[in-house]
Amino acid sequence: MNRVTDWHIMGAIALAGLAGPLLLPGLATQIAFLWLMVVFALTWDMLGGRMGYNSFGNIVFFGIGCYAAAVVQRDTGLPYFEGLALGLLAGTVCAVLAAIVFGAAMLGIRGHYFAIGTLGLGIAAGEVAAGWDYVGAGSGMALPLYPGELGQREIFFCYSLFALAAVCFLVFRWLYGTRFGLALNAIRDDHDKADAMGLRTTPIKIFAWALSAFFLAISGGLAANMIGFIDPRDVAFAGATFGVWMVLMAILGGKGTLWGPVLGAFVFHVTQELFWTYLLGWQRVALGFLIVVIVVFFPQGIMGWLAERRARTEAGS
Repeated sequence: MNRVTDWHIMGAIALAGLAGPLLLPGLATQIAFLWLMVVFALTWDMLGGRMGYNSFGNIVFFGIGCYAAAVVQRDTGLPYFEGLALGLLAGTVCAVLAAIVFGAAMLGIRGHYFAIGTLGLGIAAGEVAAGWDYVGAGSGMALPLYPGELGQREIFFCYSLFALAAVCFLVFRWLYGTRFGLALNAIRDDHDKADAMGLRTTPIKIFAWALSAFFLAISGGLAANMIGFIDPRDVAFAGATFGVWMVLMAILGGKGTLWGPVLGAFVFHVTQELFWTYLLGWQRVALGFLIVVIVVFFPQGIMGWLAERRARTEAGS
């Protein structure tokens, strides 16, 4: 895409993001979850698409953000918005520190070993939370009630998650055009050559994971307050749903591309909502079938498929 088209698309999405909750207030929660899915896909793609490290443990940072916000709001007794702001700050600090610690320990391994290790990390985090009484153990935690009128909570968090997704996209877009973005691609293409060229690959990988953790922690705190309740396995550390969906959305749109994760998040979320609306009782079967279709027919993602068709058309003309 050229620069003008790029800005046109961003403008159209921004207009839709601002007008959507006002024009369709009854769908504010679904729209908010759409922006959450965009954050999921973008943050996973930084590692899995740009750097070639397929992580199944990113859900850990989302869960840390959920619990950090809930604990701070519960224990400080601050007014709602002050407690939420402090909770989001605490969540980002904890998640970034966790990414640095786990990154230093795990980012030295590659390929399937890294993927399996991060999968175990997500499962372990869920089990720890489920057995820790301070955070409600398996019973979960309830979040403070939003102080506004009925319906305002959904609109507030819809705009909050939209702003987060927009900032996440713009920051990543800028980074991918810098030497840091080139370094990520060099690590993905040939790690050994990147090392031989003098790139400090381990700090670069840790920074990328910490940056993803930063945005995921904020999204966790916002999502937890929007939902109003945290369950350790079904919300905070939901690896079987959120954790898998991160990967699927990036692959569906086209991992390693700027717009692929965004497109994949839109297509996946809208399709999933349609399944839950019109295929109640069979929605998980249909979602499983969708996963098979993604893997079999769109291995390069929608963006890759479109680029391939465009190249064939230009070659034939």
